[in-house]
Order: sequence, then C-alpha cells, then structure tokens
Amino acid sequence: MSTRIDVILIGQLDQNSLWSEKNAVRPPVATTTLIRGEQNTILVDPTLDGEPMARCLHDRTGLRPDQIDIVFLTSFHPTHRRGLGVFENASWLINETERTAVMTHLERLREGADASAAPIIEQELAVLERIGTADDTLDQNVHLFPSPGATPGCTGLLIADLQTTIIAGDAVLTRDHFEKGLVWEQAADTELAKSSLAEVNEIADMIVPGHDNIFASSVRFM
Repeated sequence: MSTRIDVILIGQLDQNSLWSEKNAVRPPVATTTLIRGEQNTILVDPTLDGEPMARCLHDRTGLRPDQIDIVFLTSFHPTHRRGLGVFENASWLINETERTAVMTHLERLREGADASAAPIIEQELAVLERIGTADDTLDQNVHLFPSPGATPGCTGLLIADLQTTIIAGDAVLTRDHFEKGLVWEQAADTELAKSSLAEVNEIADMIVPGHDNIFASSVRFM
C-alpha cells in the first residue's frame, strides 16, 4: 500500500515580495497537508483556528479530528499551528532542535516579561510543553527531513514512495521562490536556509511548500 498525500488547504504569504508587495495585504496561511501512511494518519501544519480546521479537514477528506494520529509541525511559527487544540487525541510532534530553540527563547523572554506579556509567554510555553519530540520516522515511508534556516529547527517530512515528496514547510515558501532559488527574507539564518533549499532541490520529485500548492520540482535552480 502506497502512502497517500493530500493538500488540505493551500497556504499563502501575507506579503509576497516577488509580487512587489511591501506590506501585508492578506492573512498569512500555511499549507496544511494530510499523510495517510501504513500505521498513522498524519496532519502537517494545521493552520486554521479550531473548528474551521476541523471542518476543512472533513470537507476535504471525510475525516474527523479524532481520526488523526499525529499532528506534525514543521516549525513553531504561529501560522503553522493555530488549529492544534482541536486535535486533542493526537500526538503533537516537532523536531527536537526547533523545540529546544523555542523553549530557550521563551524562557529568556519570561525572565524580563512585564505583566502584560507574561500570560502570553506562559501560554506559549504550555503549548510547547504539550508538544513532543518527533522520532526520525513517523511511518513506514515518512521520515523527518531537517531543513534549518527559516527557523533554527525547521523540519519537513520526506515521503519515500513511488516518488520522493518533501513537505518542506518554510524551507520552501512558494513555487516561485523555489524556482528563483530564494529563501524567506526573515530567515533565522539565511545561509543555512539556502543550503536547506538546495538540498530539497537535489532530492525532491514533488514539493509541498509552506505557503503554496504542491508542485513537481521539474525546474532545478542553479
């Protein structure tokens, strides 16, 4: 049985510099993807708040939130996790490097937080503490694909089936960014992000970007 991949919701950037946009002109949305593997049903980057995410999942697949085994986050960026709360029965997972980096950052912020910021930081820490560290393999053909740079521990999923598909998260923002060899302008480490993009370019047959529809990587940038 092959592993099935379905894009549940196509993402979009709030500001796309390739379209000459200098400010945010639309809500940011991450691409949400469903993987149906041999043992687990995996949802990647649930971008919509709560019930809208549940409805979107059902409309596209007929599945309910309690039928999701794993929710995997390619990063801890809020756009990629707004719908987490509706998947209470699933395991929430993220790459260990990302989890550690975010935890360190939040704990540092907490030390100097004022009364207005403290509750927000505590809420973020509570979410992070609920999220576990992902093993290298989530299912028979589904493997972690670390792609740091956009964030310290940005990590996609590599699905090794008839074709090699990479769910890239913000390592690949959009098809246009990929074809031009461009990374996120706000990347934590631009050079590392470029290296990760090059690795996706070398390996993937199909790519699910962080904020666009799935595409075939037939155009290899130089």
